Amino acid sequence: MEWKDVDLDAKEWRYFVTKTEVLHIVPLSTQATTMLEDIRPLTGNGRYVFPSSRGDGRSMSNGTIRTALKTLDYDSDVMTAHGFRTTASTLLNEQGWGADAIERQLCHMQRDTRTTGRSILMNAGA
Repeated sequence: MEWKDVDLDAKEWRYFVTKTEVLHIVPLSTQATTMLEDIRPLTGNGRYVFPSSRGDGRSMSNGTIRTALKTLDYDSDVMTAHGFRTTASTLLNEQGWGADAIERQLCHMQRDTRTTGRSILMNAGA
């Protein structure tokens, strides 16, 4: 996640997904916006919202979340970083959100795959 893609005033995170060649728009909740405002003084002068702790100009690695989960005694058979998307998708499906809207918000483009759960929706009418 790069700061150039975050618009705190619009409460949006917009980034280009090269795999699907789509500009993906993620609406930011009030809580997410507040958290980003709180960490901006710490990382806002750099490229990444969550930079590598090594200070080498890279973003936080995929392994960082995995390590944090292990530190909290969550083995990969219990929870993974990607599992948060699955959990959110499941909850949204159970609450009656439309599968197409959930898939779009997960940036799952027109393929024959459906998930049973994952991310946050743009809006209820999507």
